Amino acid sequence: MPRKRGFPPVLKRFGQHFLKDQDALAAIADAAQLGETDVVVEIGPGRGALTDLLLERAGRVVAVEIDRELVERLRKSHEGNSRLTVIEGDILSLRYADIVDQPFSVVGNVPYYITTPILFGLLQPPLPVRAVLLVQEEVAERIVAAPDSREYGALSVNVQAVARAEIVRSVPASAFTPPPKVESSVMRFTPLETPLVPLEELAEFRTFVQAAFGMRRKQLANILRSVRSLSLDEAAAVLTGQGIDPKARPETLSPSQLAALMRASRS
Repeated sequence: MPRKRGFPPVLKRFGQHFLKDQDALAAIADAAQLGETDVVVEIGPGRGALTDLLLERAGRVVAVEIDRELVERLRKSHEGNSRLTVIEGDILSLRYADIVDQPFSVVGNVPYYITTPILFGLLQPPLPVRAVLLVQEEVAERIVAAPDSREYGALSVNVQAVARAEIVRSVPASAFTPPPKVESSVMRFTPLETPLVPLEELAEFRTFVQAAFGMRRKQLANILRSVRSLSLDEAAAVLTGQGIDPKARPETLSPSQLAALMRASRS
């Protein structure tokens, strides 16, 4: 593939789709609500279009990029700028506590095939002040879905239990180079002051929710029998005690109901 403007070739294995639309780039930077003393971690800066806007707004930008050629290009183009730190690495293998040592926000046009693990990594200590991510439109709709809707599922519950999620705007495929085969959405995540699940219980909650929605065609009484090793009578008693119909299915429960059910069903 020929290079354009001296850029390295697009690497499909990294899911690279570079955002080029200036309005969309500005919308992402604006949604982060950065101030001149703020620190922001940028996931996948790529060719640096969003990085430049973040540097205009934030006090310090820490950019994490997996593509070595893009890392070198970004470092060279911002040589001498002490407010930008470029880290070569995979964001999934890094801990935010090792990247920054003060309150931070996160911004990124993330590879769609690893959106969920990136989100789960964000929504555990240390939590960012806020995060703004460009994600696949279908995933965005699942994240903000309400109980008992077609899109509602484990991802909806796990995110909503910890953060307020909102869709800021849509972004068409034509805004990228190369264009993806799907439409996209800019999302903002703001951690709840009081999460529905204490952070120390997050791992247990995610396991519980994933297991429940993995059997979403089953009734809750049967799900608890399997997930919590309860008898049918014990499961029914737990559910009735929570005001939940034992014949209901997991997609009918709100994140707060699922959090309460997790605690009530502990053996």
